[in-house]
Amino acid sequence: MRTRNFRDLLVWQRSMVLARDLYLFSQVFPKDETYGLRGQLRRAAVSVPSNIAEGHGRLSDLGFRVFLGQARGSLCEVQTQVMLAADLGYVQPISISPLLDECDEIARMINGLIASLKKAPKKKAAR
Repeated sequence: MRTRNFRDLLVWQRSMVLARDLYLFSQVFPKDETYGLRGQLRRAAVSVPSNIAEGHGRLSDLGFRVFLGQARGSLCEVQTQVMLAADLGYVQPISISPLLDECDEIARMINGLIASLKKAPKKKAAR
């Protein structure tokens, strides 16, 4: 059974915190990365809770699952970009572990939500 509001979803709440954390994380990137890696990371980070919210607003579980898949894809982008920031020396490698761990946890939560939507009983069409 779906929640009434996407804001009630723990996965949405955690992805919002992750997005805020990634905004702070990327503040230390060099100024010339404003429209490069920093911008790309921030867009991917915002995409995670945004896709969860948009999918929740869809009229079907199938539509919701599609957007959850997009959110999961954005998490993979985030992880790649965080690792690249460390590889480029923009941040200390040790600082990325908590972010990557949180991405993994959010991905597990999304996977669980997708699985629960697949198991949900199908509604019969009104006659």
